[in-house]
Amino acid sequence: MKSVRRLPLVLVTALLLVIEVYPLVWLLLGSLKTQHEFMNRPTWALPLDWGNFSNYATAWEAGISRNLLNSVTAVLPSLFLIIVFGTAAGYALEVMVWRGRNSVLLLFLAGIMIPSQMILLPLFTTYYHLHITGSLWPLVITYTATGLPLTVFMMATYFRAIPKELFEAAAIDGSSGLRSFWSIGFPMMANAIFTVGLVQFFFLWNDLLLAMTFTSGSGHDELATVQVGLLSFQGRFGTVQYGPTMAAICVNVLITLVLYLFLNQRVMKGMTAGAIKG
Repeated sequence: MKSVRRLPLVLVTALLLVIEVYPLVWLLLGSLKTQHEFMNRPTWALPLDWGNFSNYATAWEAGISRNLLNSVTAVLPSLFLIIVFGTAAGYALEVMVWRGRNSVLLLFLAGIMIPSQMILLPLFTTYYHLHITGSLWPLVITYTATGLPLTVFMMATYFRAIPKELFEAAAIDGSSGLRSFWSIGFPMMANAIFTVGLVQFFFLWNDLLLAMTFTSGSGHDELATVQVGLLSFQGRFGTVQYGPTMAAICVNVLITLVLYLFLNQRVMKGMTAGAIKG
């Protein structure tokens, strides 16, 4: 009887699993097909040669390697700054006691509600007059600024779950605010930092709008990130080359998938850390 009651849940779970996994399987199989197979065989047909990895070599030589390097160069420094500044701001807003901290937190929350489309033209004009449009600095600065509001809010929520008695005891022992932050707050926020960092990494890595604005055109196509590179990937071959295109997408998906699988347990712990008080 218990198995019968669980049958609908099992069926729904299996359906969701198929919906999630099938596109990945179809993408992987497509990356192993030749152009002749795409044009002359059914879409659902399996590859004739399961060891055909030439599409990956073609995609790599076509510039996806440079796009990946650009994404890493823009995302990792931004992620580091977001985590450091966001964690420090969350500590200052939730643990330290000072006048006006609630108003400052509201200002950070207001930053979440500002659409990216509204700031593109002013930012591009500013970067142009600063003569940094021919580099990845506009992306690093913009990624850091747009990622901080959500990070500060989440970090303040996580710090709220840490017993205040720990910081009060450290203060009684003569520890400064900075020492308490690095010795007590930062280590206890490890899972939360991994969670917020992974969320922000997905946001930044998958960004297309900002990357297109600051790296496309004007002779700066060599600065294109991986998402911009995938968008214009087909045009590099003159005609649509499905195999190399799918291979390039597979490489991009594999990076994010492997990263999440390695950090999955820490993310699960971090997602529940801020929901428990004390």
